[in-house]
Amino acid sequence: MRLGGKHLFGSIEDQRVTFVEKKISEDRKDFLKKLLEHNGFEVIIQEEKRKSEEDPQLYTVAVTDMTFNPTIWVFQRRLKTFDGRKVTHDYWNQETEETKPQYWKI
Repeated sequence: MRLGGKHLFGSIEDQRVTFVEKKISEDRKDFLKKLLEHNGFEVIIQEEKRKSEEDPQLYTVAVTDMTFNPTIWVFQRRLKTFDGRKVTHDYWNQETEETKPQYWKI
């Protein structure tokens, strides 16, 4: 569930949340949790149910701010990296550490 444009919301254990990403790996969960908390969001993590013990554990990451839309915040460059630079689409997707203002490569 990468940046898609829709504002997906629901609840986790009776807490209303905006879903950031669903069914993601532990590394991705850790990255998003740190980044979102650094930007002042309260993050809620939920473990996805596994069909068997051999299946990898997947997670859902959500925030309690119901107005948060990851797509809007990334493309409006409202999120900051840990060293104060603006988060880009590629940085969000963990494709690069580069944060030049371009959203795409020419």
